[in-house]
Amino acid sequence: MPVYSMTTNTQSGFAVAFGQFGRLVSNVHLAVRDWNDRRITRKLLGGLSDRELADIGLLRSEIDSLS
Repeated sequence: MPVYSMTTNTQSGFAVAFGQFGRLVSNVHLAVRDWNDRRITRKLLGGLSDRELADIGLLRSEIDSLS
């Protein structure tokens, strides 16, 4: 009687394709979410005065490079 079995469970082509599609959708979602977060950050920082930016240690020219 064997201690363990050496059989492999292979996934069907449909399961592999569905998994790849899910990964693609997830990557697109993450990219859009990250882009939106950067957009909101730029908008909020752009609305601050130069004095307010100086208080948090930023220059107006640094806003685009941060996000």
